[in-house]
Amino acid sequence: MVTPQKKLAKFRCHESYLSSGRTSTYGFQMPELRPEQEILYLTELLGLKVYDLKGREIGLVKEAALVPLIDAARIDRYLVGNGGSWLTIRYDQIASISLQGIRLRDENLTPYHSDEYMLRMNRDLLDQQIIDAQGHKVVRVNDVTFEFRREAGGDQLWVLEVDIGIRSIFRRVLKGILPPRWIRKLQVRIAPHSIRWEFCNILEPDPQRRLRLNISNRLLEDMHPADLADIVEDLSPQDREAIFENIDSEVAADALSEVEPTIQASILESLEAEKAADIVEEMAPDEAADVLAGLEEAKSEEILGEMEHEPKSEVEELLEFEEDTAGGMMNTEYVALPENATVADALEALKKQEELLESLNTLFLIDAEDHLKASVPLARMFLHEGATPLKDLAAETLISAPVNESQDRVTELFDKYNLLALPVVGDDGKLSGVITADDIISVLRQR
Repeated sequence: MVTPQKKLAKFRCHESYLSSGRTSTYGFQMPELRPEQEILYLTELLGLKVYDLKGREIGLVKEAALVPLIDAARIDRYLVGNGGSWLTIRYDQIASISLQGIRLRDENLTPYHSDEYMLRMNRDLLDQQIIDAQGHKVVRVNDVTFEFRREAGGDQLWVLEVDIGIRSIFRRVLKGILPPRWIRKLQVRIAPHSIRWEFCNILEPDPQRRLRLNISNRLLEDMHPADLADIVEDLSPQDREAIFENIDSEVAADALSEVEPTIQASILESLEAEKAADIVEEMAPDEAADVLAGLEEAKSEEILGEMEHEPKSEVEELLEFEEDTAGGMMNTEYVALPENATVADALEALKKQEELLESLNTLFLIDAEDHLKASVPLARMFLHEGATPLKDLAAETLISAPVNESQDRVTELFDKYNLLALPVVGDDGKLSGVITADDIISVLRQR
């Protein structure tokens, strides 16, 4: 006797059907574990016969489409063909859907006309690249899995997952050779590989169509910049441009900083100068200078012309230095305090420089003419009272580099003295910038 538990195990298809009942980013409730009777694949849907109220065949399913502005998961339209023309069936005109075909409950069908608000499963998803936002990679869609729902007296299909593994290829290879039920039994031995629909980000270069299809960038903007950079490097130039054109400028800046230099240049050159300037303004000045130095001079000047005065001045100052010198490596974002400042003064200054705290490890003391006097490890000041003078906590030996110091010599200083930060001074002894251990790591990676 086959128990209900064994039957459920037998039909278990997709591991990722396990859900905590969360609502997805597309606005539908993710289901619990589903047996195969409750799902349908796109490869099975395409070619299904469609019958009218009297059981007469009126055509075959050629396409299924979402209308994301209405619902981003429910199949809204079915396109049926019988010859050269197609008819459109709305989801609420369907009585039942099965492997035997689709039966209608409303025969008032209309001719199909191209609709840019539709995301068509066959044309726009099958064999197309999409971004797996959970796995942080670019994948190719081999099939689409739908969930059956019985609502308002008729069967509906809701997009559940996109299938990217061998199992979905197996289904496509045997389509038309074996009956769907046989294919389902044979595929059980092949491990499923799929991505839940809520973690899919569709690639669409056309900004107008992105708007019509209501394509959100939230999944990409929530990624770590390094993961987003890895994805960007795997895309075509056209898709890279589309992503950077549409995501938040701060997110774009963080991701661009992680991308290979040649791809950085390609991305900025493809963007409108105003958008490129918005992104560059959000980058650290040294990173902005590096990426602009890799562009054609005309494009670099065009971007600089669109930038706000303050970030533009900082970047232009850094562009004057050779790339392989301390001046070309340094960053102008640092915290410097008067040489008579106290721990309390430092804490107050840090509150005003919150955006630097993630990478900050050293404070610098300067005199009234901005000459560098001392460096103070940030960690030391947390062990002392607010009235403690910072100069009492300064490093015993002040190590710095002139702006024209060579890159090799700077690297040697970091290695010899185990530095986390190296202040850079001009010929007049004034503090010009700082080089961090992260900058050195980036240099060593490029060698």
